[in-house]
Amino acid sequence: MRVFLNRLRRRLVRLIGFRMLFGEAGAPHTRIAPSTCIEGEAGLQLADHVFIGQFNFIDAGAGLVIEEGVQITNFCSILTHSTHNALRINGRRFATAGGEPPGYVKAPVRLGAYSFVGPHSLIEPGAVLGKGAVLCAFSQLRGIAPDFAIMAGQPARQVGDTRERDAVLLTRHPELREAYEAWAGGQP
Repeated sequence: MRVFLNRLRRRLVRLIGFRMLFGEAGAPHTRIAPSTCIEGEAGLQLADHVFIGQFNFIDAGAGLVIEEGVQITNFCSILTHSTHNALRINGRRFATAGGEPPGYVKAPVRLGAYSFVGPHSLIEPGAVLGKGAVLCAFSQLRGIAPDFAIMAGQPARQVGDTRERDAVLLTRHPELREAYEAWAGGQP
């Protein structure tokens, strides 16, 4: 019932405008833009303090875990299944094959705590974005991105480590070190 009410609420707000919505069931500090489409909401595990921006497509049908503090910007796609290989390989047979034809991909996705997904990014089925990691704009994530990795490209490759940037900020703001260490598990 909650899933239905959340979906109805997003549709109603979409009619009124593109105002951000605050609070999901069990995640009162989470914000999801009304223009974001979430399919398979029953498979979504959503933590608190999450921001999901405008015009995203999120497929949670095969399981999607979005941990605390994740930011998903705008125009992103997160997929837990893909039929493009199966359709191309099976041709017209795809529509009548039944079950999961060869080439069909279905796997859960996990976005680690305090990770960031840049605009126009694609996250493929089975991908894992580690905690504190950054997926740069226009990137395509497949496979596993380590904790604190800065990932860029198509497909995304590690190009840096967020702990280097975090160390600079923590030097300027030492009062934040305790809060940082609470989720990051140590000093950068």
